[in-house]
Amino acid sequence: MAAVGQRSTHDAARLIGFDMGGTSTDVSIFDGGFERRFEHEIEGIRISAPMLDVHTIAAGGGSLLAVRDGRYRVGPHSAGADPGPACYGRGGPATLTDVQVVLGHLHAAFMPKLFGPQRDTAIDVEAAHLALRSALLPAGDHLDLRDDDALAHAACGFLDVAIAAMANAIRHVSVRQGIDPASFDLVAFGGAAGQHACKVAAAAGIRRVLIHPLASVLSAYGIGIADRMAVRREGLALALDATALAASQRIAAKLIVETQSELTAMPSELGSMQIEVIHELREGHAETSLDVTGDSVASLQSAFRMAHQKRFGFAAGESLQIVALRVEARLPGKNAAHTIDESSVRFTLPDSARAWFDGWQEVPVRRAADLSEGTPLQGPALIVEPRSTFVLEPGWQLAREPSGALIATHVADDIAIAERPIAERPIDDPAQIEIFDGLFMHAATQMGEVLRRTAQSVNIKERLDYSCALFDAKGGLVANAPHMPVHLGSMGATVDALLREHAADIREGDAWLINAPSQGGTHLPDMTVVSPVFFGGAKPAFFVASRAHHADIGGITPGSMPPFSRTLAEEGAVFRGMPILRAGEFRRDEVIAAFTDGHFPARNPLQNLADLRAQLAANQCGIEELRRAVARYGLQRLARAMSAVQDNAARCVENAIRTLGDRDARCTLALDGGQRISVHVKLDARAGRGDIDFDGTSPAGPHNFNAPRAVTQAAVLYVFRTLVRDPIPLNAGCLRPLAIHVPAGCLLDPPDGHAVVAGNVETSQLIVDALYQALGVLAGAQGTMNNLTFGNEFLQYYETIAGGSGAGLAADTGGFDGCAAVQTHMTNSRLTDAEILEARFPVRLRRFAIRRESGGAGRWRGGDGAIREIEFLQPLTGAMLANRRSTRAPGLDGGGEGAAGTTRIRRRDGRIEECPACARFELEVGDVLEVATPGGGGFGAP
Repeated sequence: MAAVGQRSTHDAARLIGFDMGGTSTDVSIFDGGFERRFEHEIEGIRISAPMLDVHTIAAGGGSLLAVRDGRYRVGPHSAGADPGPACYGRGGPATLTDVQVVLGHLHAAFMPKLFGPQRDTAIDVEAAHLALRSALLPAGDHLDLRDDDALAHAACGFLDVAIAAMANAIRHVSVRQGIDPASFDLVAFGGAAGQHACKVAAAAGIRRVLIHPLASVLSAYGIGIADRMAVRREGLALALDATALAASQRIAAKLIVETQSELTAMPSELGSMQIEVIHELREGHAETSLDVTGDSVASLQSAFRMAHQKRFGFAAGESLQIVALRVEARLPGKNAAHTIDESSVRFTLPDSARAWFDGWQEVPVRRAADLSEGTPLQGPALIVEPRSTFVLEPGWQLAREPSGALIATHVADDIAIAERPIAERPIDDPAQIEIFDGLFMHAATQMGEVLRRTAQSVNIKERLDYSCALFDAKGGLVANAPHMPVHLGSMGATVDALLREHAADIREGDAWLINAPSQGGTHLPDMTVVSPVFFGGAKPAFFVASRAHHADIGGITPGSMPPFSRTLAEEGAVFRGMPILRAGEFRRDEVIAAFTDGHFPARNPLQNLADLRAQLAANQCGIEELRRAVARYGLQRLARAMSAVQDNAARCVENAIRTLGDRDARCTLALDGGQRISVHVKLDARAGRGDIDFDGTSPAGPHNFNAPRAVTQAAVLYVFRTLVRDPIPLNAGCLRPLAIHVPAGCLLDPPDGHAVVAGNVETSQLIVDALYQALGVLAGAQGTMNNLTFGNEFLQYYETIAGGSGAGLAADTGGFDGCAAVQTHMTNSRLTDAEILEARFPVRLRRFAIRRESGGAGRWRGGDGAIREIEFLQPLTGAMLANRRSTRAPGLDGGGEGAAGTTRIRRRDGRIEECPACARFELEVGDVLEVATPGGGGFGAP
């Protein structure tokens, strides 16, 4: 990809790779060098290993098309190479390639005769039309499938959905790396990229597209001409100083010899070999390391500070650590200018072809080799090559360079011109619903990326205990990233409280801090920053918000998760709506004062300030995303789109209720403390409605298992959202088909001032279990978050420990087993990596393993819990806040209960102390805390 930019006469050095094939699209960035990531997720498995930073989405030429719940869907499944798209003539389904055939962007005359049952005919244009009509049948009677114009409009809808997803992928990678895609060129390659490149570039704000003559096979070609490379890496974990640098230089000399030996045994090649010595540095005990080069301590420090400021947006501290040393040796491959002589390739093309570009028209058809150098071709046009077709959209022009590369440039003043046909569609159009769903979810996801990137605390940066969301003008939740369920379902109540109590005082440039349970808070450490978004009016048009768990905000124990709090004041500082930003200015002194006032002040207010600044940065990212969307679609249209996606979510939940059928069931579950949660669920399948009544639940009491009403609502929202199979945003529309009754003053709607810290993390889990039991779809999960805190006046740590999930009902297979050692339901935070835990805190992780045979028996077994053992290397105060130590996760339909959890301390002298579910303890040097988490319930009789 880099070679494509270098061989351009523009010598483009800032490139975004757009590799679109049959099943997926890969996005990557070259900014003078390729970025690497050290953490990837593949099929739900997190892999920590250095790889190129490539973001993949399931959108390719073979992606399947469907209409579900009033939305156009493209992917994630693919037709594959066989049978392939419908136009292949082998009985395949409708795909994105068929859309291009229907729109006239791919013609049978342009294609080789390699299709059909015997692979000896041209593509089947009629089959593409028939398959697309079949896929559109669920769209309803309003679409006349016999009309070519109507079919083309529908095809454009599917195309728009795919384009939006791919543009979002580009923005996702660019935000993660802290860059603006508008300052980059797009390198389009892969078999399907040429048909989509102009539209994707325009949607991402990119003005120029580069196309190599071998673009459709560039990956294979690139392997053939690629540099030969050898890499050696050795971990160091040394503080950066002169002694450590000398040690790293000795290691580098050894690694250089090893890489040279691997690459060649020929001394003549050593002269052309390029060697780079890279230090992987990180600040203090941070998780993320950055690659820098330098030959002195000062040069390494300077390079790290520059890289840190660029990546994270704030200055690095003075304490740096050499995580590892890496040596990369490379032998240059073939000259990138080398290409394949195709002058002998001859095929006949018409001068023009009928194609759809916001209407049917005759457009020029050209071979790239026939284009005159220096005389650009104006779009629309079709450029046909032996292996691919490039679609030149209106508003673009194409020029051929001496190297044979093509340069497409957006010539319209307004880069968003490509979006205008989209803006003219009805807001409830199935394509529009899917596009705006993706747009809003993308904005929230980017907020989360910025929050993680700019935060400094373990809780946010490593454990990912945060959430981000967008809201409409009335405070209704519109979209979220897949963050913490207990946060997301309750944040709407926080925005609603802000509007209710401070509407007259909300100004442009504000940001408000709220954590009070009576104002939609969950528990006090979850600090919510709400920012209004103005567009010239007197009132906010939208809101963005971020909620993050702060390591300590005061209270009677370090970590602000006290097991025995009886009042809210004992749990930390309370914010009922404080403007921390006014006219864009951060009110630092007022915020510090608020954290340090009261009987139980915050122990590290400077850390709180740093995390609040990260939340403000995340909110600003959300504001900028909304501004871009308003510039593209208009304010009124975007506001209507927010209503439309909520309407669609309501219909999705209604359909899920219809699938479950009529139901009238009750469930009562007990907590270890004796409190009871009772729920009565009635479903009316015909109406698509549900009644959720918590009458019979225990009253609130002088303990901290009281759950704020916002948490109760979040649990209901989470459960019914999970009943919807398609990936819709969790938004306020999901609650519309539900009537929720929570008796005032009960455990699930306590009076103001009651302690709530366990209600958020523990009671919420049992609300979910009770709802799933009443619905008859899922056995109980571990029913706790196993909240462990430890610390002193100088350091504080908090983690939640995974356990077993419940087995459950599956429509296709009858059931499924629970998962072992996973975070369940209302939390999906990550455990801190062992290396980070041990580097930052005076502890040693002795054991972390699956607790075998702790899941409930059944035809489908419950998931096993986990075992975690931590040795303490200095005296600290610890606390465990948990449940399911005396009660057990219930099975379903004859399935067995999961094993109860245990907490105990193995003292240095060998004594064993058993701890109750909620306990506070003093830990001395050599003591080992042992936690065995509960297993999930089984489903079906064994």
